[in-house]
Amino acid sequence: MSNIKTQEVLNQAVADLSQFSVVIHQAHWYMRGKSFLTLHPKMDEFMDGINDHLDVVAERLITIGGSPYSTLKEFAEHTKIKDQPGSYEKTMDDHLNNLLEGYRYLRELCAKGIEVTEEENDHVSQDIFIGMKADIEKTIWMLSAELGKAPNL
Repeated sequence: MSNIKTQEVLNQAVADLSQFSVVIHQAHWYMRGKSFLTLHPKMDEFMDGINDHLDVVAERLITIGGSPYSTLKEFAEHTKIKDQPGSYEKTMDDHLNNLLEGYRYLRELCAKGIEVTEEENDHVSQDIFIGMKADIEKTIWMLSAELGKAPNL
């Protein structure tokens, strides 16, 4: 059976995880205000988690015969996560809401990955997407709670 769709969704994840790591890093650099002492180091944890997923996804793509995007140009051309300049004018809530939007997008990408890998009978790649989706949903819950909202998964 072909694994072309699986390779495509894995490579989409490579582009999006790479971009999202930068988005988190930007929040890390530009945040100011209440909860800074708690949230600033939390961004490091978020980046580490995204980068861990990125490595697993890229290595799986290579394992099944694909070629992961590996340049800034490729990431920028293929990501669906928007790019915006950093700003000290953004509040902590603005930064967290931006991150929440990115995590929600990644959750949907994982759902697509689960569907495609089932269709192509690649349960190893499917397991990667299932694990990543679980981690992302937990982070959505945490960010939502920080913002005083329900996660609405």
